[in-house]
Amino acid sequence: MSKPQVGIQLYSVRDRSEKDFLGTIREIGAIGYKNVELAGYYGHSAKEVKQALADAGLNAPSAHIGLTVNDPAIWDNLKKQVEYAQELGLKRFIVPYYPLGDNPALDDVHKMADNLEQAAKIVTESGLAFGYHNHAFEFKPVEGKLVIDHIFERVPAELLFAEFDLGWIKVAGQDPAAYVKKYAGRLPVVHAKDFKDDGKDAEIGKGSVDWDSALAACEAAGVEYVIIEQEQYEVSSLVSAKNNFEWFKARGWA
Repeated sequence: MSKPQVGIQLYSVRDRSEKDFLGTIREIGAIGYKNVELAGYYGHSAKEVKQALADAGLNAPSAHIGLTVNDPAIWDNLKKQVEYAQELGLKRFIVPYYPLGDNPALDDVHKMADNLEQAAKIVTESGLAFGYHNHAFEFKPVEGKLVIDHIFERVPAELLFAEFDLGWIKVAGQDPAAYVKKYAGRLPVVHAKDFKDDGKDAEIGKGSVDWDSALAACEAAGVEYVIIEQEQYEVSSLVSAKNNFEWFKARGWA
């Protein structure tokens, strides 16, 4: 299998994006990245963002787009987001988080799955693929089965793909490589995130994730994109973005 393409989730440089989003896109392209995953547009039109990405030589195959779960206008809001995503030329629409709560009952998990399925129908009818990005809470058991497995068993594969965050899977006490293998074929994108033992974000290779096994599993499973994400920094967000890119480049992945 060919190696997945490497990209960065622009939430990693949100401090810079908040001040100058289009300029931050240029900075990411200058590092050498070829792919980005978006997380907000900072008031810019789809036309402006699309042009900035093209000028920087960047491909944006996916974006994190939240569901306004507790808003009565959830489905109208979703349709507006889909229209923007279509204009931008995105391929994948990924929900980054769902407010399940700390101690969910099985009915809560089923409601989460049903909401994701309803959203997936709206998104996929537009020609976009629909995915879900995990944190650690989805790897807690509810009635003898992990939430993540309830979700992906309840929602059909043609409607919902997984974007596994390998760092959060590790934090949850599971093996990232094992989950990549388990959902091979339903996992076009993963997040590369690393955590130290104290729970703080780390640059890739400086935390607790076994990247040799995790990335080998990604390659074998046919993952298309490995998207770097980091939320806390010992240096700066941009320097960490450079360091993470260089880590993959040194291993022949970028």
